[in-house]
Amino acid sequence: MNKHIYGALLLGLFLISAVPSFAQDKIMVWPEGELPNSKGLAIEDSVENDRIYLLKHPHMYAFHPAKEENTGAAVLIFPGGGYNHLTYDLGGFQLAKWFNTLGVHAYVLNYRIPKSPDLIQREIAPLQDAQRAIRIIRSNANEWGIDPNKIGAMGTSAGGHLTATIGTFAEDYASIGDTLDSISFVPNFMIMISPVITFGEFAHEGSKHNLLGENPSKELVQKFSAELQVNDQTPPSLLIHAANDRSVHPMNSMLFYEALLEHGSTESSLHIFPQGGHSIGMIGNPGSTEYWTDLGEEWLKETGFLEFN
Repeated sequence: MNKHIYGALLLGLFLISAVPSFAQDKIMVWPEGELPNSKGLAIEDSVENDRIYLLKHPHMYAFHPAKEENTGAAVLIFPGGGYNHLTYDLGGFQLAKWFNTLGVHAYVLNYRIPKSPDLIQREIAPLQDAQRAIRIIRSNANEWGIDPNKIGAMGTSAGGHLTATIGTFAEDYASIGDTLDSISFVPNFMIMISPVITFGEFAHEGSKHNLLGENPSKELVQKFSAELQVNDQTPPSLLIHAANDRSVHPMNSMLFYEALLEHGSTESSLHIFPQGGHSIGMIGNPGSTEYWTDLGEEWLKETGFLEFN
């Protein structure tokens, strides 16, 4: 049997048989009573069909590899959902389990959704939670067997936008006056699958509306168009997209990659496959798109975040 097909079958069986309880730890992102950007409303979480529609207290689930397979690398995963909901299983848990097969620690962040009535400033809430989560992982690196210089961020769709913003924004939105404030929230690498990037000509209007609200100012639109925020310090990035994506135009990935090149990035990579639509995932990808995980693994090795066997 073809080696790639055999590996894909094994991974598929692993993903199908695994359940959410495979996540070993649930980690709250904010200390009790110190949730920033909150009106203090008593709201209840809303979860339906493996999607989170409303979330009061952001948290992450930790997926740790076997000790003998630990590479020291880690990744924080942001589920997508157009900033309307979180696809925490398909866009979170399943990706985390794949990373574990590579010996990578994975953390799935369930972040606050901008439409929550509890938020004071909607557009910064996901970024606040993401910055704090990176700080938690980095502050526990020694205890968890992680190299603090090998902590990445990954997201699908709107989660890809959150990945891009945490890697390009210098503003500290997560400071609450505790010891974690001094720890860097910038990831060392980024992986974005079918990402929302721009809120300009090729914007995904649903994500733009859900994050920025009705009639956002030109300044806000430009600020959260991630391709305009790329700088010389932006981490090396892997972008995966499908040419036939009818939800998020592949120009989103192309604009971000172009900006990376303009700022001298030599380790970033862009792959646009003919097929895959807006459904590139762990299994069942059409044609050559099925190889995106192989490309992802090899890219992590090329950039030094994983070692060659």
